[in-house]
Amino acid sequence: MEPMSAANSVGAMKTVRGACARAAIVALLSLTVPVLARAWGANSERLIASKGVDTLPAEIQPFFEANRDFIVKHSSDPLDWLDKNPTVERPNHVLLFERYGKFPYGALPRDYKAAVTKYGKAKVQAGGVLPWQIGVYSAKLTSAMRAGNWEQCKLMAAYLAGYVAEAHDPFNTTTDSDGTASGQPGVNTRFDTALVDHYSHFFPMRPNDAVFINDPTDHAFEDCLSAHAWLDNILLADRRAHAGLSDFDDQYYDRLYDQAGAIVIRQLTDAATDVGSYWLTAWINAGRPVLPSR
Repeated sequence: MEPMSAANSVGAMKTVRGACARAAIVALLSLTVPVLARAWGANSERLIASKGVDTLPAEIQPFFEANRDFIVKHSSDPLDWLDKNPTVERPNHVLLFERYGKFPYGALPRDYKAAVTKYGKAKVQAGGVLPWQIGVYSAKLTSAMRAGNWEQCKLMAAYLAGYVAEAHDPFNTTTDSDGTASGQPGVNTRFDTALVDHYSHFFPMRPNDAVFINDPTDHAFEDCLSAHAWLDNILLADRRAHAGLSDFDDQYYDRLYDQAGAIVIRQLTDAATDVGSYWLTAWINAGRPVLPSR
């Protein structure tokens, strides 16, 4: 989908945000961001998972619609795992491209065994394994569907949605994950959490219909690469939005939405399309089993 203008809806948004909600977000963002930066917030991941259900064909949508609340709720579980055990879980959420040369980072093999052979397991793990993690959970969902294990299917669908969402966050693809190296600490949280929390009810998200994915892992690499390409735009938008301001206040977020709203909407929308596509792909690879209606 093409980037869309965000300016037309800003005026309406100003009238509906509560003063308390604004103050809470501003206070939160004024604090120092921890070294272990998170990606999309839980609200973003749940929004992506929910919209992913809407992309599905009639053959499988009833099952996902009946379990929408469960899947949406558990789609943010990987973020909880990250909080509880960051040392183990952190590599599953990122792919730090700069560790592998220059754009488009062709030196990094997309086959995990080949990457480990070339760089060693320690470097590959340190650089992040997000695309391979998506491939693993795509396979797990396929196996659950093939076995008719519908409870497992719901969980794997939720976890897969969470990781697919992560691949669309530009700040999961860079060593400058919180903007400190760019002199803009906290930009990731302002872009992928606070901006979404401010405006998500007004996002014109229209994901495309789900499609079959030939290679789940390779597709995840492409998602990460596309997300990575937005970083310079976001950093510039953040600088411009903050120019002349002493804080990251409501005026800052209005400016940031004007500058980068189209990017966040595009990334969330594309993520929702991909979530549905990964679910559809797992179902097709499982042999198109008849899914229960609940």
